[in-house]
Amino acid sequence: MTEAAPGPKADAPLTGLTVFELGHSVAAPFAGLILSDLGAEVIKVENPATGDAARGWGPPFWEGDAAAFHTLNRGKKGLAVDLADPQEVGALRRLILARGDVVIQNLRAGAADRYGIGAAALTAAKPDLIYCDLGAFGGTGPLAHKPGYDPLMQAFGGLMSVTAEGGDRPPVRVGASVVDLGAGLWSVVGILTALLTRKATGRGGLVATSLYETALAWVSIPMAGYQASGAIPLPFGSGIAEIVPYQCFATRDGWLMIAAGNDNLFRRLCAVLARPDLAADQRFQTNRDRVSHREIIVPMLAEVIRDWPMANLQHQLDASGIPNAPLQNIAEAAHHPQTAALGIIQSGPEGSLPVVGLPLRLDGARPAMRWPTPKLGEHNDLLSD
Repeated sequence: MTEAAPGPKADAPLTGLTVFELGHSVAAPFAGLILSDLGAEVIKVENPATGDAARGWGPPFWEGDAAAFHTLNRGKKGLAVDLADPQEVGALRRLILARGDVVIQNLRAGAADRYGIGAAALTAAKPDLIYCDLGAFGGTGPLAHKPGYDPLMQAFGGLMSVTAEGGDRPPVRVGASVVDLGAGLWSVVGILTALLTRKATGRGGLVATSLYETALAWVSIPMAGYQASGAIPLPFGSGIAEIVPYQCFATRDGWLMIAAGNDNLFRRLCAVLARPDLAADQRFQTNRDRVSHREIIVPMLAEVIRDWPMANLQHQLDASGIPNAPLQNIAEAAHHPQTAALGIIQSGPEGSLPVVGLPLRLDGARPAMRWPTPKLGEHNDLLSD
């Protein structure tokens, strides 16, 4: 009796799936990265003249390519294809139709269709193909044709309006590319959903998302507040509109985030600060009261907290069960014992750049980096198979 072939490892459930990434920059590559770390074979397609622009996003560089490129493209295979060359596109198209389960693309609006590798053409020729169209402003509407990048969407989608300090201070972008990364994550959610549907029906389909829709999703709470009240939400620096106190405060030797997210935690905070009078003040009894009197209570707390050594205050807050965290820079976060205990910064094969792995575990195992970042066109032999 022949033994059944072993199934995929628990930390690589997408083993056997082949994904073509017609993507660049951050959003589509992040989607491809997630699928790769989960076990899929991800084949990245780049311009042979310049490659993905992210290869040049530096310094710093690692083995000739930007650190940003490595963290977004590890574990993939690399093709260099001139999409303006009908012969090269034909070879790519044949390879997709022969081996592809999923295509992810974030080319400029209409470009994939012009080259004959858009959703309509490929799914007509291969009905079980899942095609993910990751756009800028979305597939319909007056701006559907426009290109877009993360900072544009942070501005246009309202995210930047609730991120700064307000007043006459200049606008501030979230330092990480949260719109790009989020659009990549929504792409994966859609792809996995389509894979479940394909398992039941045998048919693929079209997944569509965009940077703009992602930006709007990230402001869903302030958007709900606006829809309920008609008031335009304001920025509150490290704080938020709906809870007080819930922000960074300056201590004697550093910034400390304090999240007294309910009335009981506020009373405990006042006890730690030896200010029970604040907890007893009718203006601050409930969170609704404190939000209404934000301009009064926040400066009063700040005046007390600035005299505390941060370590002493942290100890007291921890003992009282009050959530808090120091403001760390990237180096401090990278080297913190909690980061080390989680094992989330991964080193792959020898010589590869240590990078942040996927923030999840499957049956106790974090998906592992499988091989280094591909060189431009490193796997072009696939096109002649």
